[in-house]
Amino acid sequence: MVAENPLSTVVADYEPRYRSAKQYQSEAEMEKEFIEQLRTQAYDYLPITSEKELVENLRAQLERLNDYRFTDREWTTFFKEKIANQNNGIVEKTAIVQEDHIQLLTREDGTVKNIYLIDKDNIHNNSLQVINQYVPEGGNHENRYDVTILVNGLPLVHVELKRRGVDIKEAFNQIRRYSRDSFGQGGIIR
Repeated sequence: MVAENPLSTVVADYEPRYRSAKQYQSEAEMEKEFIEQLRTQAYDYLPITSEKELVENLRAQLERLNDYRFTDREWTTFFKEKIANQNNGIVEKTAIVQEDHIQLLTREDGTVKNIYLIDKDNIHNNSLQVINQYVPEGGNHENRYDVTILVNGLPLVHVELKRRGVDIKEAFNQIRRYSRDSFGQGGIIR
């Protein structure tokens, strides 16, 4: 056993691979290796390249998690009001995921259903996915995210990779620029 807490137990044998730090590794090679490492840890790789595909995947993942099929009207309303609400900034969206992860859906028949964005009681019900080189639509500048981790289709983690020898401050500056130029400009990546 590696770790145990009330939410999960991690059981694994870790065998580090020997690697020589002398060899040059491009960011593309690093990205490929990182994604492969995530795939060995049960992340599914998706070749998503558009906002439309990202939203379609989010819908499919939330339908799977909640064992519920949205009608097109329900999905449009739920997405625009709960997930991609133009009035919510990063603080409000973070609070939804961390504190208010069960959202109410008003069905077409007027009844209300709980929709889980994340299953915090049984974390193994959540799906983990990874995409790369995603370019969000509608930003002030074209930004390309190296690796994005999705939980139930929600883009929760952006990883900016830098090759050996590049100052880590460059990655922070790039994320800061993304925050200024493209977070909040598209529909789902905000």
